[in-house]
Amino acid sequence: MGRAAANPARPRRTLRLMGWGNIGRAVRRAWLSWTGADRGVAVVVCVAQLPGAWLLWTIATDSGKDDYGVGYSSLGMLIQLVAAPSVSLVLGLVQMAGQIVPAALLAYPSAVRFRGPDWAWHLLYAALFGAGWAALPAMLWDWPFMATALAFAALGALPMLAVAYARRRARVTGRRWGAVGVLGSGCFGCFGLFVLAFGGAALATAVGLIEEYEPPKLSAGQLAGVWRGVDGAVLRLEPGGRAEFVDLPAEPEVFGDPTFVVCDGTGTWFLDTEGRHDSDGVEGPEERDGVVVRLDDGCGEQTYWVIGGTEQEPELLVPFGDQDAPDLWILQRD
Repeated sequence: MGRAAANPARPRRTLRLMGWGNIGRAVRRAWLSWTGADRGVAVVVCVAQLPGAWLLWTIATDSGKDDYGVGYSSLGMLIQLVAAPSVSLVLGLVQMAGQIVPAALLAYPSAVRFRGPDWAWHLLYAALFGAGWAALPAMLWDWPFMATALAFAALGALPMLAVAYARRRARVTGRRWGAVGVLGSGCFGCFGLFVLAFGGAALATAVGLIEEYEPPKLSAGQLAGVWRGVDGAVLRLEPGGRAEFVDLPAEPEVFGDPTFVVCDGTGTWFLDTEGRHDSDGVEGPEERDGVVVRLDDGCGEQTYWVIGGTEQEPELLVPFGDQDAPDLWILQRD
């Protein structure tokens, strides 16, 4: 039997014409299809989503952790506000160059060879590139790989969808967004995403999806033992209420400079569960118990060590000086 004649009315499948040898040509065509307007939209959206993403990431990573009752430094917050626009722009450019554009270059030839919408392939490659980049902070800073990969994949979705929408809008209206329109939409979108992230985090906290930190409740017997700090401080709490210490910070006899003194010697200690001896009262008596250490030799005043950490890994901590930017001393039990 002879081969059946091809139907001239049926279009030839692009899949036949698309061999792996033409991948380079397809990638070049995809690169040329990305205009300056497309890159501008991608960068603006990458930057616009960063504040909301930063808020969610901060809340997620800090949930259930002890913040030691320390507030944010006013100077530090001012520096962050001043540096945020420049840092966000750099991060947006890095994301566009390292995730969005490479995903777009691979999406077009994949859609031609294997069929399917470009945006679906773009989402897939954006997720794959996000997973690849997630390996870097996972190795350098021990970030959780799966959570980081999912976060990077989510950050790659919105810029791609925004570019697809801008292209479709240009085809329908015959006009592309100008720079003012893109920047204005980016500002409104940034504000909206941040408000949405804040509201979602507040709702998740209210319903208990985000775990809040609960300081441990320890008895005097559980507190007895040796506690050490990274700077060589040692505090031994005896079961009978006596205390021995080496290089232990204490409140100075005169308020001011220095904010604390370092003492060696002996003294007494007791557990305060009502916050009566907490001169700072940062957490309040209902929030934190504390250990009051009184010195015998007059090196310094009594010091209120707040109980923190967890029941498995308890800590004693005390902030000296300005509560916005204190000298924080932390002791951990042997």
